[in-house]
Amino acid sequence: MQEYWERYMKPIEGHPAIVSFNAGVADNVPDTTLMYVGFVKVLLQQPKENGLITDEESDDIAAVEDRLEMESLRYRSGKYIGRIITQGTVHFIYYLKLNFEWSDTVAAAMNKFLQYDYECGSRDDASWEVYSNLLFPTTKEWQIIVNHHACKRLEEQGDNLHVKRAIEHTMYFQTMEERTECSQCIEAEGFTIQQKAHDTDNDYYTLRFYRMDAPYYYDIDAITIQLIDLGEKFRGEYDGWESSLVKK
Repeated sequence: MQEYWERYMKPIEGHPAIVSFNAGVADNVPDTTLMYVGFVKVLLQQPKENGLITDEESDDIAAVEDRLEMESLRYRSGKYIGRIITQGTVHFIYYLKLNFEWSDTVAAAMNKFLQYDYECGSRDDASWEVYSNLLFPTTKEWQIIVNHHACKRLEEQGDNLHVKRAIEHTMYFQTMEERTECSQCIEAEGFTIQQKAHDTDNDYYTLRFYRMDAPYYYDIDAITIQLIDLGEKFRGEYDGWESSLVKK
């Protein structure tokens, strides 16, 4: 399994949550060698008013995270696959080969951090439901991750994300009729249709279109989520956006 981590925000039980997950394991889920899920719940000492972590405490929690990983390797417990920060707590999530030594693994790590209260536990999860349903992002959440990577790359090249420019989008459809119906809705939202094509090898219908917008993080999030919703009404699949570079 590769190590490739992503992070995003979403509400959990009506509260803001920061979710970090090991995206590198996604192609191998479920892993039948790791059939138990183990949890460690650590109570933050000075969370923000919204229940998330402060910059001051993030270093301590990073040290806890590193120690848990070190002890899990020493005990050969399993694999670290996610972390959730919400409601003044941090949940570290592992998938385990066996769960009978999990409490010993956690105790060995947390003995180095006596200032923190914690709970731990484990249960069967052969189908990896915790990873798939709790940690792994939905289509919209994944699009937001992709958006923010793209915005960061533009910023690193000196782009002023607040400046409007033609942003191009792509969708794929199963039938020409569904593409036609969706394109009419897209045009009603102020987009201009740029190209229609038919991939005869894979039998799908492409729609490319653009509109003058600013690709700033939360602005492009709102646009792409709207387009995902619109596409789904016509069995369409949104496939992302492209933007020219606009220097500061």
